[in-house]
Amino acid sequence: MFRRAFWFTAGAAAGVWATTKVNRRLKKLTPESLAAQAADKAVEAGHRLKDFALDVKAGMTQREDELNDALGLHQDPDRPDNVTALPGPRRLRAIENTKTTYRPKFSYDRNEDH
Repeated sequence: MFRRAFWFTAGAAAGVWATTKVNRRLKKLTPESLAAQAADKAVEAGHRLKDFALDVKAGMTQREDELNDALGLHQDPDRPDNVTALPGPRRLRAIENTKTTYRPKFSYDRNEDH
């Protein structure tokens, strides 16, 4: 009698366990659940992409500082956004160069046709 009761209980427990497992799998495959999983993966990928972009920006800033030191460029605190300025003499030469003005080869008068 106890053997039958044991096997009946074991079979019922296995059936409940299998039914529960199948129901959980089916709930994971519903459209709402799949959409939620995809959204979670997209958010996770976005965070990883943001971290990558911040790492790249930090590396760019570090390399720019190294190049500025190597070239002798300095940061001018009076300029907006801390833009790199040329050293004095080179900057003045760049500003004073007014010989390169654009002059078109042909002139067009709108009133010629009338």
